[in-house]
Amino acid sequence: MSEMILGIDLGTTNSAVGVVDSGFPILLANEDGRRITPSAVWIGADGSVETGAKALRRRSLEPDRVVTSVKRLMGRRAAEVEENFPLAVTAGADGFPLVLGKSPEEISAEILREMRRVAEWRMGAEIRKAVITVPAYFHDAQRAATKRAGELAGLEVVRIINEPTAAALAYGLDKLGEKARVAVYDLGGGTFDLSILEIQDGVFQVLATHGDTRLGGDDLDALILAWIMERGGVAEVDSSARIRLTAEAERVKLALSDGDETVFRVPFYDGTRSLEQGITREQLEKLAAPWIAKTLRLCRQALADAALEAGDLDAVVLVGGSTRMPAVRRAVAELFGREADVSQHPDEAIALGATIQGGVLGGSLRQMILLDVTPLSLGIETFGGLMNVLIPRNTTIPCKAGEMFTNAADGQAAMRVRVLQGEREMAKDNWELGGFDVAFSPSPKGQARVGVQFRIDENGILEALARDVATGTDTIIRIESSAVDVDDAAVEAMVSESVEHAFTDMAERVFTEARLKAEELLPAVESVLAQGLALPDEKQEIESAAAAVRAALAAGAANPLKKAVQQLDAATEALAARLVEQAMDAALDRQLAGE
Repeated sequence: MSEMILGIDLGTTNSAVGVVDSGFPILLANEDGRRITPSAVWIGADGSVETGAKALRRRSLEPDRVVTSVKRLMGRRAAEVEENFPLAVTAGADGFPLVLGKSPEEISAEILREMRRVAEWRMGAEIRKAVITVPAYFHDAQRAATKRAGELAGLEVVRIINEPTAAALAYGLDKLGEKARVAVYDLGGGTFDLSILEIQDGVFQVLATHGDTRLGGDDLDALILAWIMERGGVAEVDSSARIRLTAEAERVKLALSDGDETVFRVPFYDGTRSLEQGITREQLEKLAAPWIAKTLRLCRQALADAALEAGDLDAVVLVGGSTRMPAVRRAVAELFGREADVSQHPDEAIALGATIQGGVLGGSLRQMILLDVTPLSLGIETFGGLMNVLIPRNTTIPCKAGEMFTNAADGQAAMRVRVLQGEREMAKDNWELGGFDVAFSPSPKGQARVGVQFRIDENGILEALARDVATGTDTIIRIESSAVDVDDAAVEAMVSESVEHAFTDMAERVFTEARLKAEELLPAVESVLAQGLALPDEKQEIESAAAAVRAALAAGAANPLKKAVQQLDAATEALAARLVEQAMDAALDRQLAGE
């Protein structure tokens, strides 16, 4: 008996819901006969709520009470919110944003509740489970916030899947052969993703993904409005007027996808002034060029990560409403050297893919396996401030990996585990996702044993476990509520920075590792020499090597220090072996004497 599971695309601009019925994935239309519902929520002064087209219709009278693009706030702290968000954003007691007194999760839950209502009305049955899509570049806190929104809407979220993967499901179900590589270019209202997938025998594996969760049609609307205001000599407007003007900028953008020119026209936008300005497609495309170029840089990075050339791809699929723009389609075709596939409805493909995955999980469609990847490496800080990677970027998920660590000092009774995300060699250059302390019995240096394991589930949510080997005590945290306090544009920048700073980063790592080794070797060497345990010819060689290490430490040069430490290690090798042998002989003599 198959189970009904909704597939929901919770989009920045629009949302959609579908279900598998009689073995076919279908998207469900609302009372207006539309399969697409605006992701808009009107919150009345008395707390009453309306969603979708009804909410947008209220924007002309109460623009400051209609929330749009709330997806951009999901999983972020108030300090991260961009300045051009349509409504005023305040910080709650927990540091997370509030709009009209509600959290982004609560507002998103209203949209999801509407999606569920439409589905239950159409299907005539109660539906409790859903698959919900997110941008591939959503970090852990954003995914967790999406899941919480679903739960607030009364849904059990059985799977969070990446939007490009969902689009590939919709595209690949009936169009591809047994094996193919596909690039999914997903440019929506608020986010951009480029994912490269390999599809073989029902397995969808993400080879690489890049994106920006603050790059979408909303940003082009803002560019259009800024251009219009400059032409019209308008310096500043209040938030209510800006909402009306932004809505017209969006209309202009859509009109120029079909026509060559239009007029931006908003009479009495602030009660007294009006704005009227002609704009051509050519002018729009000039404005949009840097915006499109940002997406192309991310595309090139994803190709490099997948170790592929554009010619290695079997198809390029366009998803998201912003891909209707002729300039976007031309740019994508030029970059990939082929015309993009536009057979799927740009606003519906993701919801259709989510519906297919819901059908698979519910048992009404044949099994397909989704293998997403981690967009950035995950690790912990180790002694000396180094980044120790446990799960490298582009590792297929779900996955887990672990490593054993020890105490760095005598008498140490606890270890701080800092969970890091990023591509740089030093911990300070990466992002901290969370942290916790692991207590253990005070032990001599190097004697305590703590195992650290990371596990990423199929929703991309990270669980970190640390185990004191001596007692078997586990400390576990789920990294789901700690938003990374950094602009999401830095996600893409993180990878390019790691390339840009590769030589200096590696030099710093080499120097730090060599310094730690030197700080361990030098006191031991001084102790042995002070006790007169070295032979005369050994002593001279060791002293010379130790002096070279001290000089290299003072100079702060990585490779000379590494070489000097290696030479000191080699110079003391024979002495160390002899001391170990003498200690073993002495122990054996004591044992024999005891007998």
